[in-house]
Amino acid sequence: MKKPIFTGAGVAIITPFTSDGKVNYPALKEILEYQIANSTDCIVICGTTGESATLSHEEHTEVIKYTVDVVAGRIPVVAGTGSNDTAYALNLSNEAEK
Repeated sequence: MKKPIFTGAGVAIITPFTSDGKVNYPALKEILEYQIANSTDCIVICGTTGESATLSHEEHTEVIKYTVDVVAGRIPVVAGTGSNDTAYALNLSNEAEK
């Protein structure tokens, strides 16, 4: 029997923004640390709850990378890489895998 990738509950994280529309990385770190400290089993980043459709390609990949760096292997991270554009979704998936 294959071991599951993760068990328990995954929390879909919002992407916080500053008043000028930039990703608010300090606020994102607070949200991530709060979830980990309160026993979240898995982080879901850049899904539809995380405003993925409003992020530029660079912002999208940077938010995923930043989240992986902050979480630092403490719990699994599921990166939202879906799109209506198959080629773009594949590109995001390949970048997220790195």
